[in-house]
Amino acid sequence: MATQAQPNGSQAIDWGKPRKREWGTALRALLRLLGNADDTVQVFRIMRALNGDTVQKNYRRLLSTAQGGRLAYQRLELSQRFSDRAWIDSLPEGSVGAAYRAFLDRTGYSAQGLADVSYSDAEVERGVEHPHAWFGRRERDIHDIWHILTGYQADEPLGEACLVAFSYSQTGGLGWAFIAAGAALKSLKVTGRSTFAKAVLEGRRHGKRASWLSGEDYEALMYEPLDAARKRLGIEEPKLYRQAQAELQAAGLIGL
Repeated sequence: MATQAQPNGSQAIDWGKPRKREWGTALRALLRLLGNADDTVQVFRIMRALNGDTVQKNYRRLLSTAQGGRLAYQRLELSQRFSDRAWIDSLPEGSVGAAYRAFLDRTGYSAQGLADVSYSDAEVERGVEHPHAWFGRRERDIHDIWHILTGYQADEPLGEACLVAFSYSQTGGLGWAFIAAGAALKSLKVTGRSTFAKAVLEGRRHGKRASWLSGEDYEALMYEPLDAARKRLGIEEPKLYRQAQAELQAAGLIGL
């Protein structure tokens, strides 16, 4: 059993058991997130508060796939791989990796930066050697690759809301659904229109129809042509997202 005590005498983490859902913690974090869409720390608080046994279930699902056993045995830390700029720069033009390279250059984001944010109030989780902890890190580290694959822009509330709805369908993590619903409800209040909410629902549908992205070999995927990868994985064109994006930009509501 991999158990590690939390700081300040709080209860230890047992990585073999699901976390108890903490609705109050999740609601407080959601309200802060809706007040400041750039406060990524709140996303991780919601995930820890609501995702329960999601990591355990999806790790077992990974092991049931053709290449899942190999991936789990190798336990590649993707935050480290995705932070290797020499490797990122070597990826061919037109590939998923090239699109990720352009994403990093445009946004200034980084895989290690996202990892550090995830530990901002949970340092005890950093580098824990347990299969479930590793899989949780892996799910975190592929988030920005999902932005690339789906076409949902990362540095806008609409793109994030659509991707979290997509992620709920892919992972079953209740935290994702909680964030998506909160963002959709806020959009109805702010805009008085349903375009944003419809785009979020489209994200959920697309997540249900696509292949299970958590089972992919992401080192290999980075070399694959982006359009071919989207086709192979069954990722559909986000038409309602594009419409909502244009509508919000026209109304000056990009930072909803």
